[in-house]
Amino acid sequence: MATRDVPLFLRALSGEVLPKPPIWLMRQAGRYLPEYRELRAKAGSFLDLCYNPERAAEVTLQPIRRFGFDAAILFSDILVIPHALGQKLWFVEGEGPRLEPVADEARLNAIHTEADEAVLAPVIETVRRVKAALPKETALIGFCGAPWTVATYMVAGRGTPDQGPAKALFTREPELFARLIDRIVVASTDYLCAQIEAGVDAVQIFDSWAGSLGPVDFDRWCIAPTKRIVDAVRARHPSARIIGFPRGAGRLIPAYVKATGVDASGLETAIDRDFARNEIQSLVPVQGHLDPLVLRAGGPELEAEVAAIRAAFGSGPFVFNLGHGILPDTPIAHVERLLAAVRA
Repeated sequence: MATRDVPLFLRALSGEVLPKPPIWLMRQAGRYLPEYRELRAKAGSFLDLCYNPERAAEVTLQPIRRFGFDAAILFSDILVIPHALGQKLWFVEGEGPRLEPVADEARLNAIHTEADEAVLAPVIETVRRVKAALPKETALIGFCGAPWTVATYMVAGRGTPDQGPAKALFTREPELFARLIDRIVVASTDYLCAQIEAGVDAVQIFDSWAGSLGPVDFDRWCIAPTKRIVDAVRARHPSARIIGFPRGAGRLIPAYVKATGVDASGLETAIDRDFARNEIQSLVPVQGHLDPLVLRAGGPELEAEVAAIRAAFGSGPFVFNLGHGILPDTPIAHVERLLAAVRA
């Protein structure tokens, strides 16, 4: 395939320096779009929407039709993995996910050692549908949650401000926690491989709570499990493109990149740009890191920040994105202004 026929997003992931960076936004398919809210109202629960291939594909495609982003990201949730492992999962409107906590030997023994493929089959069907409908210039990104982040939800039964329950468990019973991580690694590997086989062009591993770990625990619970997933996926799909996003890890990211072997790294909003350019982008392409609050605010400050980010990272391989997910009350006009500024 000629280079010009390869989506810009994949060219950037391959290390090409482009005059205008490709752009997509985390949570670009979601609550800030009226067409999403309309479909969500018809879907029943959030989980029902994730497991309905027709509707999940439509949600994935909505921001591509409206904005023409350079990549679509599969509409799903990182917690489908614990659900497929047999953990009870539900979503409370306005509050987020709830799970039956896995915090002792008995509860660990009650969940599966491998994911139930039937639970994840609708998600894989969504990938097939989206891939068939996307323009050829638009890449498709699949994803999973990193083992550490998924484990924090599985242990606590919900999101927590400090990931305290998971930290207490790995401190008190490290072997038990390691067995939980093992199951997440196996399930996540199979899940990513299934997405690749169904047509995604790249996958991203979201470690949303990586920044809550100190250096020693970061090595054990963030780097080591992620490396196992990357190695296992590449053993089955040697050309797989894998993005890591250890959010909040800051100065630990270069070690993460070197040890895990990811193809690119996400950048959070708060990271120092000089450090990111010199110590991370010198190793792999980077992706990020506009503040979602700046996007929501809009105005000349948004355009100035876009210019500053492009100046910081434009001399290397770079994908423009946010440092975290788009906020639900972000005006559509601000997204349009962002795209115009990035592509100017």
